[in-house]
Amino acid sequence: MKSVLRLAFAVVAGFTLSGCGANFPHQSDMMFAEKPVLQENSSTKISLDYLPPPARPIDVAVYDFPDLTGQNKPNSDFADFSRAVTQGGADILTDVLTSVGNGKWFNVVERNNVDDLLKERSIIEQTQKAYGGKAALPPLRFAGIIMEGSIVGYDSSVQTGGFGARFLGIGGTHEYRKNVVTVALRAVSVSTGRVLTSVTTTKTIYSVQLQGDVFRFVATDKILELETGVTRNEPKTFAVRRAMELAVYSLIVKGAETGQWSFASQSAGKKVIQDYNAQYKLVKTVPVATIKVASSQP
Repeated sequence: MKSVLRLAFAVVAGFTLSGCGANFPHQSDMMFAEKPVLQENSSTKISLDYLPPPARPIDVAVYDFPDLTGQNKPNSDFADFSRAVTQGGADILTDVLTSVGNGKWFNVVERNNVDDLLKERSIIEQTQKAYGGKAALPPLRFAGIIMEGSIVGYDSSVQTGGFGARFLGIGGTHEYRKNVVTVALRAVSVSTGRVLTSVTTTKTIYSVQLQGDVFRFVATDKILELETGVTRNEPKTFAVRRAMELAVYSLIVKGAETGQWSFASQSAGKKVIQDYNAQYKLVKTVPVATIKVASSQP
């Protein structure tokens, strides 16, 4: 009987600790309190930070980056009016743009909350005029390109699955769910209104649940019942940021390919484009002119 109990605890503990590797802090007053940490950098974020500098910095503006999915958080118990994805897309995009090439690629001007900026400038100018008589503030910097876009899609439970096993009242289950978030980004010329380049990226979001349980008679009138489990959900805000980082990276490469902007070093820029095409462009597109010529042959 002792061997059965040891087996039960071993199986449940194994299922709980194997899949997600949860690390719970042990504190007497606030058990689950954790210190704030800086966001972990992805491979795309590192590539953006160390991107070779441009021939000249680009002045850009970000007005808004709305959530157009219309999705609320899924809840089977009651109606939840909280949004499924972040509503701070403009703030995330601004942060991503300011860090490209360690800040050498884009001069991002404030436009998301431009009313607050104009009010503060008005207060300063009125105060200086009334009391100080100092020189007026310099004019606001304008942008040559507007970064437009939105979170265009959030598809939940596009794939679900799992497995389970049970033997002599001892068992466990492992389940997962896959969601997908889609982000669209484009660069628009202020002088002409033309869309210079546009990209769309997607990011997969995984949710994993691991459970183990024991239900067994240990005596004629005694039942051993034990349940444990752990769930891990990938943060949706981090997923949106990862999709934006790839969108910005793709936008820079596509703009360099089409001559919208250029790298300071042609050799360094050529290597960036080659590495990008090797990693993300699995299928090379055929130019339209080539298709027309090929179709005209007998």
